[in-house]
Amino acid sequence: MGKYFGTDGVRGQVGQSPMTVEFTLRLASAAARVLAPEGGTVLIGKDTRVSGYMFESALEAGFTAAGVDVLLAGPLPTPGIAYLCRRLDADFGIVISASHNPYYDNGIKFFDHHGDKLSDELEAAIEALLEEPPVTRSSEELGHAKRLDNARTDYEFFCRSTVPPGADFSGFKIVVDCSHGAAYKVAPRVMAELGADVIPIGCSPNGRNINANCGSTRPELLQATVRGVGADVGIALDGDGDRVVMVDSSGEMVDGDQLIHILAAAAHEEGRLRGPVVGTVMSNLGLELSLTEKGIEFRRAAVGDRNVLALLKASGGHIGGETSGHVIDLAKTTTGDGLIVALQVLAVMEASGRSLGELASIMPRFPQTLINVRTTRAFDDTAVGIVEAVRAVQGRFGKRGRIVLRPSGTEPVVRVMVEGEDEQQVTAAAEEIAAAVRAALSED
Repeated sequence: MGKYFGTDGVRGQVGQSPMTVEFTLRLASAAARVLAPEGGTVLIGKDTRVSGYMFESALEAGFTAAGVDVLLAGPLPTPGIAYLCRRLDADFGIVISASHNPYYDNGIKFFDHHGDKLSDELEAAIEALLEEPPVTRSSEELGHAKRLDNARTDYEFFCRSTVPPGADFSGFKIVVDCSHGAAYKVAPRVMAELGADVIPIGCSPNGRNINANCGSTRPELLQATVRGVGADVGIALDGDGDRVVMVDSSGEMVDGDQLIHILAAAAHEEGRLRGPVVGTVMSNLGLELSLTEKGIEFRRAAVGDRNVLALLKASGGHIGGETSGHVIDLAKTTTGDGLIVALQVLAVMEASGRSLGELASIMPRFPQTLINVRTTRAFDDTAVGIVEAVRAVQGRFGKRGRIVLRPSGTEPVVRVMVEGEDEQQVTAAAEEIAAAVRAALSED
């Protein structure tokens, strides 16, 4: 990560560095010089935060001043911008969003011409120019800006095209929670156009209610609604639509690991799965063991959908993701897309005649305990006390348990995660290792 670029673009609280108008102007100018030095076209989309208008205007000014043409897509899911970069032959794309964060945060993420996230090298090149003032070209060299009329409908058509021919969702009653975010128009319409009986919630954005007590990070409203209306399934997206979790007819959560298992198992049965399935170091052990029993290779990447994507490309796989609901299927699109993933799961349900609960139950979920140990110093996992505690616990668990120790990238804590078959044993083991970590961190 650079000074400003994190794991997914630039992000922060609105009005504080770097999320200010002044910085956004400089960011647009720097990006123009790196990504379109001879002029070109940038596609800009956003979610529903009130600050999106402000940052959209700043980006438009910075790019047109630098001689880059601007296409404004308006509110659209992040993966929609990734798709439209390819569809419209844009040189690069930008999404103004802080994903699942509260409305008072915002961010700016980039896609290249192919709908992929920028390389570390390109981000570094942009950062190197951020201290320079914005460029303003002469009048004859300025870029043009225009709003797109068909961005949403083009993306809706693409989403529908990823469903197997002949798929019919008319037998499903579906609650769709769009988190008052970027998918609030797209998701319900796509589901309805495929025949489903749709009950939309979280589809009334006011600029300040995005992700507020709804969506993939707060699915309680979805769970209650599914039970209340007798729906077959519930779908919860996050604020920018790249993350999804689902709810079965009884209101039980189906997380990203279970969705990955459903898609990978179906692709394997149909003979179309290629390469390994990729999760992260935090993916549930039940996912790994269940896939392995089916003869499907499973690999783990570092936390972050960017790392999952990199490992998928390096290994030749196409299905992977995170427990949180960032699920990627490179056979369908170039990035995580919550709506497209939900459509593929519904297609598996329709083709198999199985409910979501039945499909999800095939993968056992091992109990996990996560303890955050606060620290003010660097974490050394080679300390004797930590090594001995980890060795003792792993010896008791064998291959039916896992231990993950990692410093947080966002707060001063060391995360201690233990996973196994017995919940009481897992909890005790996590506390044992956490105590060893605390003791090591307190040593002079």
